[in-house]
Order: sequence, then C-alpha cells, then structure tokens
Amino acid sequence: MTKNKVIRISLIVVGILVLLGGVFGFYLFNMPQRDVQATRTDYVLTSSQLVNEYLANPSEANEKYLDSQGESKIFEISGIVNDISEDFNGNTVVIIKSDEDLAGVSCTFIKETNANAARLKMGNLVSIKGVIRSGASFDSDLNMYENVIMEKCDLISMNK
Repeated sequence: MTKNKVIRISLIVVGILVLLGGVFGFYLFNMPQRDVQATRTDYVLTSSQLVNEYLANPSEANEKYLDSQGESKIFEISGIVNDISEDFNGNTVVIIKSDEDLAGVSCTFIKETNANAARLKMGNLVSIKGVIRSGASFDSDLNMYENVIMEKCDLISMNK
C-alpha cells in the first residue's frame, strides 16, 4: 500500500471513531433521568436513624441503601427543620437535624420542587423524599461531623 492510502484509511477510521464517540456522548447526555418524586419510596426513616446508621457503620449502610451500580434507594426522611439556605444554583437546601444528633440530613431540592420548600420554616416537623449522595461521617481534618447529603428532594408533608 502506498503512503497516501494508509493515511486516508487512518483518517477514515479516526473519523468513524470520533463520530461514534459523539453519538455515544449525545445518548448519555440525553438519557432519561430517574423521576424520584414519581417513584415509590424504599425506606421511611427519621433523620436520626439514618445519621446513626452511617456513623455506626458506613460500609454496611452503603450496602443496605445503595444498589449494585451505586444508585441510592429512595428515602422519605422525617425530622425537624434546623436550617434553610440556597445553593449556587438557586435551589433550596434544608437541613433536618434534632439537637441531640451529631449530624443531620442536608436535603437539596430541585428547580421543579423549590416552590414546595418555600413555605418551610425553622422548627417545622417535615417529611422529605429524595436520594442519598453521601452518608454522614466524621471529618478528622475539620474535627466535625458531616451531614448525610440528599438530592432531588421534595416536601412530602409538614407539621407546624
């Protein structure tokens, strides 16, 4: 084969690989996301129960609450609103924590559910549905406990 033929075949192969990579990336980008609010709840717990399970044995809690691909089960967590803030994307972040707990549960709402969180006040007893992204733990560098982090949250119920 001549040098030009080898270069031409190489460019065609590289072009096909780039095209396939682009198609695969487009597919992953547009892949449907799990609708947490429309899916049934797997576990109903208090914030204290969830935090204490993660602090007692994080690997056992991960095994219990994550599936084989690392996706979180869907939780309904109840507790007292300890803090309300907003993240950099404008989403409401609610911390559920009792005074006795070492850590709490940080619930980040999504754009579609922010309006439901707007009526929350400190001290409300709430039930919030969402998925776990990170369990509670002790950070020895900061010498403090880190909250359980839940995402894709929505308010299920609120008592004053």
